[in-house]
Amino acid sequence: MTGDDAPGRCRRGPFTLFTGTVTMSLTPIAILAAKKSGGFSDAITGFPEQADLLDFCTKMGPGLAALMIIVGIVYLLFGFPLHKMLVLVNAAVVGFVVGGAVGEKSGASLPCALGGAVLAAAVAWPWMKWTVSVMGCLYGALAAATIWRLTGQDPRFTWAGAMTGFVAGGLMCFILYNGCVMAYMSLQGAVMVAFGALGLMMKYKEVAPKVDDYLSLRPFVLPLAVFVPTVLGTMFQRAGMGGAPKPAGPPKK
Repeated sequence: MTGDDAPGRCRRGPFTLFTGTVTMSLTPIAILAAKKSGGFSDAITGFPEQADLLDFCTKMGPGLAALMIIVGIVYLLFGFPLHKMLVLVNAAVVGFVVGGAVGEKSGASLPCALGGAVLAAAVAWPWMKWTVSVMGCLYGALAAATIWRLTGQDPRFTWAGAMTGFVAGGLMCFILYNGCVMAYMSLQGAVMVAFGALGLMMKYKEVAPKVDDYLSLRPFVLPLAVFVPTVLGTMFQRAGMGGAPKPAGPPKK
């Protein structure tokens, strides 16, 4: 029995795979520290599990995996110089997915998706700092949820740790804007590169079972594979700026 014929699974719609891609590329760090899924109630009240990530990577096509690696490198190494364009891309992608999901019910997925993408990008452009702050809230929440799971806290209260990170991630954008942009762009790029590489590895039947067993026994490996490139990417972007930005002062005469 194949995955599409398994009981309880429906055929994926035209926007389902794209929605999953965006979820994995924008907000996937919460599933890195998770273990096997416990049931429907856990899926609703908790965060996605590591098994969901591995399942997604197994179904990911090689073209999509390679694209995630290439785009992830751009985010990881050139996130700050290109952050306005990349933030607009994030906003447009989210608008595309939301619009497509809304339009799919009425049979107008593509027009609604395109309209949602344009609307989201148009709103994000004049409110760039607030858009980055929203990204910070999401990334902070997901990073805090990952730490909560790694430290062995009660998974029923993962939302408590996530809320702490949600507030901290958003507030930090108004205190250290440049540093937060570097960190958030590096985080997204590191996640995309890690997932893309994992998706390519899962295409080899000899390697996939070993990867699955290794990650199941060592749940800290995936968060580490994201954290280390994030730090290195942030340092690289900061070095490209010539170190810490100079404080603002009166113009020279």
